[in-house]
Amino acid sequence: MKKPALWLVLILFAIHSATFAQQDQQKEAKPIPEEQQNVTSHTIKVDGKDVKYEAKAATMNIKNRENEPIAQFGYIAYTRTDVNNKRIRPVTFVFNGGPGSSSIWLHMGAVGPRRVVLDDPNFNESGYTLADNEYSILDVTDLVMVDPVGTGISRAVGEHENKEFWGVDGDISSISNFINEYITQTGRWASPKYLLGESYGTFRAAGLAPYLNNTYGIALDGIVLVSNVLDLRTITFGAYDDTSYILFLPSYAATAWYHNQLANKAEDFEAFMDEVRAYATNEFTLALMKGDDLHEAERNAVLNKLVEYTGLDRDYLDESNLRVPAFAFFKELLNDNEMTVGRLDSRYKGYSMNPMSGFAEYDPQSSAISPPYQMAFMDYYHNELGFGKDKKYNFSAYSLPGFNWDWSRGGGGYFPTSPQTVDDLKEAMIQNPGMKVQVQNGYYDLATPFFGTEYTFMHMDLPDELKENIEMTYYHAGHMFYTRIPDLVQFYEDVKRFITED
Repeated sequence: MKKPALWLVLILFAIHSATFAQQDQQKEAKPIPEEQQNVTSHTIKVDGKDVKYEAKAATMNIKNRENEPIAQFGYIAYTRTDVNNKRIRPVTFVFNGGPGSSSIWLHMGAVGPRRVVLDDPNFNESGYTLADNEYSILDVTDLVMVDPVGTGISRAVGEHENKEFWGVDGDISSISNFINEYITQTGRWASPKYLLGESYGTFRAAGLAPYLNNTYGIALDGIVLVSNVLDLRTITFGAYDDTSYILFLPSYAATAWYHNQLANKAEDFEAFMDEVRAYATNEFTLALMKGDDLHEAERNAVLNKLVEYTGLDRDYLDESNLRVPAFAFFKELLNDNEMTVGRLDSRYKGYSMNPMSGFAEYDPQSSAISPPYQMAFMDYYHNELGFGKDKKYNFSAYSLPGFNWDWSRGGGGYFPTSPQTVDDLKEAMIQNPGMKVQVQNGYYDLATPFFGTEYTFMHMDLPDELKENIEMTYYHAGHMFYTRIPDLVQFYEDVKRFITED
């Protein structure tokens, strides 16, 4: 009786093994989606002149070194058609941040030929308005709006999974792969090449620059960093690390100045910012460094200055041990009026959900602009560009299961550090000394504060000659400063000059 039982076990094992093998074969045989595209022709007026262009909404498969498809990227490319030689015309690859955000924000707010009209810095009363973007940089550069894997309609294909691309290194590798494939398929190797990234997109752009150079031989002409963060330590308020508290202070002061929360409001805003920078760098840094050894007289002097610069209650600052994290500042500044200020743009304000809580439950700026942007883009994508109705477009990869960003870097040092791509940008600038960098900062950005960016670049230890390749620009709005029309105009002028100057 034992022998038949053993044979039965072996037979069942063989059946199960065959079933799993068949499933694996079926998995391997999963078809790779075909590339699709739709091209439409348009004309807009930029800087008073007609610009004729074609818009291509499309998908493109990227492949590994074995020439096997690993992901399909969705993108929208704008190519000016009324030029003599398209091959040598600049092309700029544009992406937002997150990580895990699609490119609709820069696309529909700043660089694309169509833009969302907002009642900045207020909530829109209803719906949205879509208009020609008379400040699109399409007059000086062709544009490729890139959606990383998990965003837009970009997804892993075949045997590959989205999570392979959800990390610093996987993201850099896949987008570099896409850029290489795009310039190959469209014959743009001779074109000047630029990256334009926002927020985490700046972190990504800094990583892309040396990777493109070293892996594909693609030397960039320039990078535009919008609302920059290259070192996460500058924005994370880490335990036992005073860096973020120091670097956020000028942005807190700018916000309090804007909302008239200062007892003695300075008339000259830029001079006021210089004053707070100097204080943060010197007395405030020294006071926080002393920790519990800070003498009472020194502590009182710091408390008085923080009240003067932030408008916060003295007792609150005292109880906070001189250290107010951003998520608490959003809520506390206007809490007496039961209002919360925005993280992405602190000019925005909205009603507090719970005035008694110690932190902001939402971002008024994000709540104000997200629905108009999203509704306008989907209407534009499906109807004007005639693409994507059969696909699920993700504004954020967070809507997909298993989204969890891998912050580790391959080949790292002996000790763990905060995620950063400062070294990447330094490497790219040294290996490609002709590459220019334009860094754009919003005074009212409480997501990636301008002083944090200044700190990062002051510590890059570049040769003096290469420091001249870096340009800092400033805007009187927040993270997405282009929602403010005067800043959108300045953005257009700054980027146009950056791309066209010798």
